[in-house]
Amino acid sequence: MITITKKEEIIFNKIKELNSQFPKGIEENIIKENLDIYEHELTNTLKELSTKEMIHYKDKKVKLIGFDKEITAVNSKKEVKKAELDEKERKSIEVIEKLINNDNIVSKHILEGSLLYGDLKLTNFRMYHILLSLENKNIIEKIKATHGDYYKLLI
Repeated sequence: MITITKKEEIIFNKIKELNSQFPKGIEENIIKENLDIYEHELTNTLKELSTKEMIHYKDKKVKLIGFDKEITAVNSKKEVKKAELDEKERKSIEVIEKLINNDNIVSKHILEGSLLYGDLKLTNFRMYHILLSLENKNIIEKIKATHGDYYKLLI
């Protein structure tokens, strides 16, 4: 299963619709005119769909890839990131959301303590694995300050 935004779904459906008319590839401007969308917005979305291996996008031409995965559409990129998380990661984000201040920042020690000894009762290994995974997915980032280490929630 793959999770995409509503905008990506609209563009992907248009590509599927136009695919039979343009067997050698659909020009980017044809999609743009059909959807009445800004060029930079379309380009970014096409790159995103290409990254997810749903289309082949090169030289302003789009080709549909033999795509047979189940697609789930959500409203925003934030929701896409959350949908791709496993259950423990989701619950860890809920803990982070409860602990962050107005700047989306939480002390490293408070967060780690809450994950280890709070409701989740994670092991050291699992906690560090989850934090590293969330960092790799650009959901949190480590911040070093003169008065300690922190995590910042990015979504």
